[in-house]
Amino acid sequence: MKKSAEGFARIAREVFAPIYPVIAEQALAWSGIRDGLALDLGSGPGLLSVALAEKSDLFVIALDTDPAMARIAQKTAASSPGRVVPVIGDAHCMPIRDGTVSLVVSRGSIYFWEDRPRAFSEIERILRPGGVAFVGGSFGTPALRETINTRMRRRNPDWDRDIARRSGRATPDLLRRELGQSGVAHARIREEEEGLWVEIRKDPTPFSRRAR
Repeated sequence: MKKSAEGFARIAREVFAPIYPVIAEQALAWSGIRDGLALDLGSGPGLLSVALAEKSDLFVIALDTDPAMARIAQKTAASSPGRVVPVIGDAHCMPIRDGTVSLVVSRGSIYFWEDRPRAFSEIERILRPGGVAFVGGSFGTPALRETINTRMRRRNPDWDRDIARRSGRATPDLLRRELGQSGVAHARIREEEEGLWVEIRKDPTPFSRRAR
């Protein structure tokens, strides 16, 4: 697992690094949340966690199932001392108290959850009233998506096939059904050219009136 974690972290730093500040800014702008406790769910090497901390006053938990990845995230977090804390845990049963997290952001891990309805329910459980979650597979912007795809095709000739296979595991229609199964009260799918997000909110405020 350690070798796999190191390989994943290398690609994240060498290819995907530009998307994390963009995604962090998007999540902060969409939610209107810039302080409190945040969770980077399936954090990998912690690049998104650090971006969230650097662009806000949030204290960020970087949660990942892989202990080797948590060790890498610990090194990444050194650039934001005291603001990012790696934690080993699973999306289906998170070691976080009810109603304590203001913002959840998860980029990429949704495709690997074994029981998404249960994970969606867990996300709703840990969100505080007024809290928001964005979980999905966005590349940040269409331009970044094209740049990253070009770079990854050079590294992996099967990249396009891998992306199609992964996307097929979490289509908008499937995600809507799974949200229905989860019992989550307030959720929707944000479909964009650069990817998609499942948006979960802990309060009944209509999406059209959400904080900006």
